[in-house]
Amino acid sequence: MISRIAASLAGAFIVSSCHGRPAEIPTQVIYRYDDHRYLEIKGFYCQGALWYTDTKRGIKVEVWDKFYRAFGQIYINLSERYIAVPSWDGSGMTVSKNYGETWQQVRLMGFDHPGNKELHSVTVVDDRAYLLVNDGRLYTSSAPFDDPRAMEGGTGIDYIIDGEKEHLRAGYITNGWGLQFIQNTDLDHLTYGLLSNWQPVPQKVPEVKNYQGWEHMKCNPNLGGTK
Repeated sequence: MISRIAASLAGAFIVSSCHGRPAEIPTQVIYRYDDHRYLEIKGFYCQGALWYTDTKRGIKVEVWDKFYRAFGQIYINLSERYIAVPSWDGSGMTVSKNYGETWQQVRLMGFDHPGNKELHSVTVVDDRAYLLVNDGRLYTSSAPFDDPRAMEGGTGIDYIIDGEKEHLRAGYITNGWGLQFIQNTDLDHLTYGLLSNWQPVPQKVPEVKNYQGWEHMKCNPNLGGTK
């Protein structure tokens, strides 16, 4: 039995030797916002940990600890304070509201979510994100301020639904602006639509001017491997 196991292990070592030793985990820049801000992925086959770097502000932080995959559609992020990194499948974003120092994962809200093949683009301009679907559907984050009526210590918001008076209590919003992604046509049916930072409801992606960054993520799946 011992000799059989030893022979098996020897065979394994021979195969390993033939195929070469594993290479170091590759790291590559997959997206540039401008000349001092970029995203890197550390992993094989364009999947792994995602890092954000801002060389001017001295920021280098891990956005995803593993399993991030490069987003394949159009991605433009002109804003510096507000950054929204789309997930590969388009089901959500990883968002920073403080120039990339801290990040939160946020999923799309509403009644219907697009698949990754349905997505056309993600655009971030004036500290607001716009996710456009091929069929014209539009998901956005809120405008970059909070409605004080709905925050802790506010007055709340009175409204009428089906002829009945209702009240949206203060403190209803606990995580602030920019952390919900809602389809614009759903806002008529959600209490978020009562908030001033969702008014007026966005109807289209705004024009982006003078963008110096990339418009797509770029990743080489063959980087790394064996030596």
